[in-house]
Amino acid sequence: MTSQSNLLYRFIPLLFAFGLLSACLSEQDQQQNTGAAQQKMAVNVVMVENTTVQLTTQLPARTTAIRRAEVRPQVDGIIEKRLFTEGAHVKAGEQLYQIEAAPYQAEVNNAKAILQRAKANVRVTERRQARYKKLLDDNAISQQEYDEALAAFEQAQAEVAVSNAALDTALINLRYTSVNAPIEGQIGISHVTEGALVTAGQSDSLATIHQLDPIYVDITQASRELLRLRRELMTGDLEKNGEVTVSLTLEDDTAYSHKGTLAFSEVNVNEMTGSIVMRAQFPNPDGLLLPGMYVRAEVDEGRVDDAILVPQKAVTFGREGQASVFVVNADNIVELHNVQIRRDLGQNWLIETGLNVGDAVIVEGLQKIGVGLEVEIANKTEQEGR
Repeated sequence: MTSQSNLLYRFIPLLFAFGLLSACLSEQDQQQNTGAAQQKMAVNVVMVENTTVQLTTQLPARTTAIRRAEVRPQVDGIIEKRLFTEGAHVKAGEQLYQIEAAPYQAEVNNAKAILQRAKANVRVTERRQARYKKLLDDNAISQQEYDEALAAFEQAQAEVAVSNAALDTALINLRYTSVNAPIEGQIGISHVTEGALVTAGQSDSLATIHQLDPIYVDITQASRELLRLRRELMTGDLEKNGEVTVSLTLEDDTAYSHKGTLAFSEVNVNEMTGSIVMRAQFPNPDGLLLPGMYVRAEVDEGRVDDAILVPQKAVTFGREGQASVFVVNADNIVELHNVQIRRDLGQNWLIETGLNVGDAVIVEGLQKIGVGLEVEIANKTEQEGR
């Protein structure tokens, strides 16, 4: 026997032992794979319950003064004095400017003198008419002479009325030389200084006063959202609680300390933007809100009873936008339920249709499950609130 044959016979036992070891390892791997396949996938679920939620909507808004008055002169003249501090709070009737009054005082004096002359003329013509009346009764004068005396007396009375009206006009113009605040509120900067010439009815205002307590907040909302809200109120899906309250978030993301109430909505829809304007009224005792400020308004729409909420992470969306959730049925089998979403509420979706009370909605492990797969519920929690 050759040396090569001897070498081959030596390796035969080793090859046989290696084959037995490989067979054992393969059988062990198959048993492990079978055990893994028989182990159920563990999922976390949320049990669907009815709850009551308060619906609110956050919308952009701007502040508007509840009253705004532009101060303008009523007579011509030179500004002699400015009597207010810019940015200060003024009261209604408080004097703001003084226009040179001397020309108008002279007009008053002239009107008074004309009135006195007219009154004196009345006395003269009245006595003449009385004398002519007696003479007419004695047939000492003609009827025409008496009629002329009577007409002179009546004309003198008319002159008194005209003079009274002229005096009233002169006094009004004199009073207008004192430019007063028409409303109470915060006055802005003055557009004129002492020595400036102003005219009655000029287009430029002297100053502007804003009444800021209370203050309006104009809220812009899409017309389709208002239509949805009204429909929900009509069908009873939304319960209304008296006045509609509004909360504000200021430009620095801080909450305004006072709540307001919705006053009215515009009747017409803006054709360019498809939106309407709702006006809310807020107390503003500290003057923190100024006209033209941008704020975010949170409108309290109403209450929904028997609402169904589902965490947003439990909802998936198909290519067509169809929302769906995975539900574990009574046999621990995964089912796919299509749902209709009404709106978002914080971290949840408000579900319109597709789920019932008691459904177990899977919230974790969605990537490892499929319809028809048997799973094991590892953690069961109650419905999450808003």
